[in-house]
Amino acid sequence: MTLMQKAGAGHITDSMKIVAEQEQMPVDCLCENIASGQVIIPQNKKHPLIRPVGIGRGLRTKVNANIGTSTDASNIDDEIEKAKVAVQAGADAIMDLSTGGNLSEIRHAIMREVPVLIGTVPIYQAAIDAIQSKGGLIKMTEDDLFHVIEMQAEEGVDFFTVHCGVTLHSIERLKREGRLTNIVSRGGSFLATWMIANEQENPLYSQFERLLDIAEAFDITLSLGDGLRPGALADATDRAQIDELITLGELTQEAWNRGVQVMVEGPGHVPIHQIVMNIEIQKRLCHNAPFYVLGPLVSDVAPGYDHITAAIGGAVAASAGADFLCYVTPSEHLKLPDLEEVRKGVIASRIAAHAGDVGKSVPGAMNWEVEMAKARRSLDWPRQFELAIDPDYAKALRESGAPVSDAVCSMCGEYCAIQLVNEVLKK
Repeated sequence: MTLMQKAGAGHITDSMKIVAEQEQMPVDCLCENIASGQVIIPQNKKHPLIRPVGIGRGLRTKVNANIGTSTDASNIDDEIEKAKVAVQAGADAIMDLSTGGNLSEIRHAIMREVPVLIGTVPIYQAAIDAIQSKGGLIKMTEDDLFHVIEMQAEEGVDFFTVHCGVTLHSIERLKREGRLTNIVSRGGSFLATWMIANEQENPLYSQFERLLDIAEAFDITLSLGDGLRPGALADATDRAQIDELITLGELTQEAWNRGVQVMVEGPGHVPIHQIVMNIEIQKRLCHNAPFYVLGPLVSDVAPGYDHITAAIGGAVAASAGADFLCYVTPSEHLKLPDLEEVRKGVIASRIAAHAGDVGKSVPGAMNWEVEMAKARRSLDWPRQFELAIDPDYAKALRESGAPVSDAVCSMCGEYCAIQLVNEVLKK
């Protein structure tokens, strides 16, 4: 049985108990939410060493970090270090999006080194294999794609991004709409190229039952990908995006009927005033399945600072009900991130996730804020560092501008407002 099937039968598993304790939620309530599809605990039966993580209704907003090689940079050791840095910074999951070098070897190495959820986009490997072995993406067969999916399932991948909603119908709708950026999803572009060249429907859609067979056998979570997500604010919430989302909502129900866990991916570039609406539309069309968003980025004009544009959007999205944030690094749209950019991306997304958790009253979120407020009132610097999202950086900043008095900081020095009022009010 899959986890969702066990939950439907009222069977409480060890992973449910662990997640319920982490999330301060009654385990019976968690079990009900898993059975209804509103919460997922991704974990491939072949990947037993990970720590369980719950994603969805009433739970802490989680953060994913994308890593992976490209054709310009394919050093396995670098990607392993990025994965470790991401986990140390607090990422709940890692997605390997490698497209350069030996993809299987890279994936195996990452899975050996980091004890968290691992996700992939199988179309990447299937497309690249076809390009390298057959001379072109369009020569990939449906069996080639499903062979890669099953192979990665056997390796223990916990969740797959699968762009099942990129259909011939949705592509026609995109063409009629007239987007500025067309398709910015790499997986979506691979599939659209193959579909148009071969005049065939997306096999992930036309053979969705075949995909469910694999997902059910290994208890893999399907992350229904947004292959037609807007790549610019000007394209947000257009007909192609919503057409794809309607399809994903239908496929979500089909997956649930098979006991397969699902989360639905959301748009990447959205004006800030459209974010809440996008979350509400997704939750309605996909029957409250967990929502996984990239950012969303609230501006296109800040290259080099897209971890900030994404954190702004992520906080709004999480507060409105998004359940899983995919980090964005400062180098998004510019280059492959280095270790420090990976760390900054995770921290920015964690700040956004926590801000959203405060907004939607996730258990423990406001308590954390209260404890920090107490530490600041007491000028308890060790406690402030202990409570900080990035303790080492906070401590290093204070030490780099050391005050004359250890009780205060160099921003106000002897005129510290907290110290003055503490003395007047006798704490």
